[in-house]
Amino acid sequence: MQLNGRVDHVSVSIGEKFAHLLSSPSERCIFRLHKKLRGVNEKAYEPEIVAIGPYHRGKSNLQMMEEHKLRYLQLLLQRKNESNAERYVIAIRSLEQEARRCYAEPINLTSNEMVEMMLLDGCFIIELMRKFKKACLREKNDPIYEMDWTVNSLQRDLMLFENQLPFFVLCKLFDIIKAPNQHNRLIDLALYFFHDLLPRPGYTKSVEGQSNSKISHLLGLIHNNWLPSFVGTEPKKDLTKKKGNWHKIPNTTELREAGIKLRKVQDGTLFDIKFKKGLMQIPPLSIKDRTESFFRNLIAYEQYCPDNQLSYITDYMTFVNCLVDSPKDVAMLSRRGIIDNCLGDDEVVSTILNRISDAVTRPSNHFQYAYIFKKVNVHCSRRRNRWMAKLKRNYLNSPWALISVLAALVLLLLTFTQTIFTVFPG
Repeated sequence: MQLNGRVDHVSVSIGEKFAHLLSSPSERCIFRLHKKLRGVNEKAYEPEIVAIGPYHRGKSNLQMMEEHKLRYLQLLLQRKNESNAERYVIAIRSLEQEARRCYAEPINLTSNEMVEMMLLDGCFIIELMRKFKKACLREKNDPIYEMDWTVNSLQRDLMLFENQLPFFVLCKLFDIIKAPNQHNRLIDLALYFFHDLLPRPGYTKSVEGQSNSKISHLLGLIHNNWLPSFVGTEPKKDLTKKKGNWHKIPNTTELREAGIKLRKVQDGTLFDIKFKKGLMQIPPLSIKDRTESFFRNLIAYEQYCPDNQLSYITDYMTFVNCLVDSPKDVAMLSRRGIIDNCLGDDEVVSTILNRISDAVTRPSNHFQYAYIFKKVNVHCSRRRNRWMAKLKRNYLNSPWALISVLAALVLLLLTFTQTIFTVFPG
């Protein structure tokens, strides 16, 4: 553009910046966490032993696994009687630009470095999962499978929010390694590999009916397949009725004081919580070393997911956070079998559950438990329920207390009868 015969340098500069814009936001599916969310517990989002993708690549504490990536590729080529990786490189190079567009930040790698990273990381993931399911594929003295902690750390690291490869890269490599267009088998391998991470089974879609085009990466695959059971059974109109604005419910101690009973149930998925006539039924939740990282990364995925109606994990942890305000609440839930405290320390578990929703944008109009919260709050607001709960807790909580109350009532009745006969003799 020219003004009075002169070039408008601002317009030219803006035009040049347009040319360097990143991909459309709708194409991005792998992000770096914003500082506020990461700052609550940075370690929960950091890989322990392996870097996948560009965000953690090159960190000194993750270099040991780079050698194992190379070794797994070498063993793969030997098993397939191939002298080099040219076939794999050609296939992955065709995906380079599409893969770059999946990352929310510019990737500071040359074309060759990007292709090499995707090839090594992708083949390592597929071979790791295949060896996990079929021990016969493992080489003798494979250091990864010699120690359980290594596999545990790899399971954790491969589902971290920032530690991902686009799923279509894995599909392309699986076409070459195993068989073309059998991506359902890849999905099945991945779900089997991560099964130990789940605190409790969830409703899982049929693998046969899943489209790999809708899977962004491994973390997205876990999220898509660990769902409340009602997602697969209830009509959408019924789900809508149960959602809406909500108010926080009291903690476990206060619920008990309001006469609400909490009971462990084994049926259904982790998310299938029910409340009826003063009884809240809750499936058990195991708290282990990896639990916090697991939930935090799934919540992070939901925070960046464009569909805000798919916040099942955030909704569930909001519910748990309401129940737990102190170690006393954890102890009460543990006694009822609702929390399986594998860490042993009630205060540690309380801190984890209290902070897990910090810096998280909480659900509003699409909160899954809004209907339950409403019913619980109505129950707690009735004075009669609190009075009856106090009566049962203070006077009817043991056989001897019940006998004492009955004896007092009998004595009171006899005194009243005697008074009547004294006032109105014969």
